[in-house]
Order: sequence, then C-alpha cells, then structure tokens
Amino acid sequence: MSEVKLVELLTLDKIEEGLFRGESWDLGFRALFGGQVLGQALAAAQLTLPEGRISHSFHSYFLLPGDANKPVIFDVENVRDGRSFSTRRVKAIQNGRNIFYMTASFQAPEAGLAHQYAEMPNVPSPEDIKSDIDEFGSNHDMPERMCESTGYHKPIDMRTVDFVDPAKVIVQEPKRYIWMKAQEVLSGNINLNQVMLAYASDYHLLSTALHPHGVSTRDKNIRMATIDHSMWFHHPFDFDDWLLYCAESPFSGGARGLVRGQFFNREGKLVASTMQEGLLRQIGEDQ
Repeated sequence: MSEVKLVELLTLDKIEEGLFRGESWDLGFRALFGGQVLGQALAAAQLTLPEGRISHSFHSYFLLPGDANKPVIFDVENVRDGRSFSTRRVKAIQNGRNIFYMTASFQAPEAGLAHQYAEMPNVPSPEDIKSDIDEFGSNHDMPERMCESTGYHKPIDMRTVDFVDPAKVIVQEPKRYIWMKAQEVLSGNINLNQVMLAYASDYHLLSTALHPHGVSTRDKNIRMATIDHSMWFHHPFDFDDWLLYCAESPFSGGARGLVRGQFFNREGKLVASTMQEGLLRQIGEDQ
C-alpha cells in the first residue's frame, strides 16, 4: 500500500453551497471508523464559517453504521452567526439515509477568566514507548482485515502506555494513556489540527470501558458501537507534536459504557476534552 495522507481524507469536495463529499477509508473494523465521520463533519462545518471563528465544542450522535466502501455526504445547516459565536448542524448521509448528526459551536477568540483543575499523569515519554503499529505487527493473531488495513492506521502515531495485547483477556483498571501525534506537518493550522484531533479522539476510547470486565475487543460475543461523542477544545495545540490522551470509564451498565478523555500537551496543558457513550452488548449464551 502506498503512503496514505490523513490531510487528504479530511479535505472535502464541495458539491454545492453547504453540501460536501468526503471519501472513506476501510480501517478493518466492522463498520466505517467513527473518527472519520467526526473529523469530516467538523471540516465541513468549518468551510461555512465567517473568517476567524474557531471550534470550541461539538456534540454528535451516531445513528447507523457507516459503509467504509462508500463516500459520505455532509449537509451543513447554518443555524446562527452571532457577534461572537456561530452554530452549525451537520448531517452525514450514505445511501440516502442519515447516519450521523453533529451540532458544532465556534467562537471568535477572546480573553477571559482562566484556570485548569486537571493534572497530567506521570507516564513514560513517547520516545520510551514502542508504537502501537509495531506492537500489533508482532502479533500474529491479528484478524486478516486488520492486517490488510494497517497502512490506514499509520497517519496517527499512537504509543500506548503499558500496552496489552487485545487478544489477551485480563482485568484492568478502566483507564488508558496513549501518546498521539500526526505524522504529517500541520504548520500551526488551527482548523486542520482540530479536525485531525477529532479523528484521533475516537481511537481506543470506548474499549476502555471493557477493562474491568476482562473482555477483549475481539470477543465474538461483544457488540460495540459509539452512540454519542462530544468534544471541547480549550487551547490551540500542535498535533504534529505529542499529546497525551488520558481516558477513563466511570460507568458501564444497561449495555452501555461511558468514557471521558483529556488531551494534554507535553507541558501538561489541558488542550481538549472528550466524552463518549457507546453500546457494549453481550450476545450468545455466555452473557
């Protein structure tokens, strides 16, 4: 496989005013990767904004599984452009059906009261951790579809602290720490940094809720799917440098799991936060 560029995936074709098309990558999952839809939907909304408006949050719902072999159409509704804030509603469409909704808010930068009541965990530096791609590459039990799609995972360099082979079933705390950075040069482009981080924020998030149950993501009796995903951008950041993604799951029950995440830069500044709820359904006899 030739080298793939995430920038190209997140660059949309304009069909007409407020209507855009994005290509799809097959990452070897059961359905279209949710991070792709998140990043492309945010990119579509950005293309309709007044100059100088920057995303500070989005809230989204996944309605139907997406098809990784087909493009996605994004229909952007201009809800409001105020003096300081803009709101956009984005609908993702495949095969004439709505598969996803996002409401995103954007703001012109301004000063205000500021504090941070979040501490970056003390973990090994990314230079001292083996990349996830290399970890998976040494795993001969990887599903065939995942092996074939490895190249599509390379644009984000991910290095999991205390990596555990997903084929192994062990009970762990519902926490996960992952160093992440984009492999491409982003040149301080705020919009591009945000859509890339939105894309990456869906990696390994929901599966954190499986840790205390000793269940593997490869368990054929488990069905997982994102229900909703929200994200807040607190400070500008450079995603072509390392960010630490700290995820923890405070709750699971009712066939659902809840996970919250925080992104810190290397200096310990909290640059973004996430929250996700997803389906965790056991099927078959051993429930």
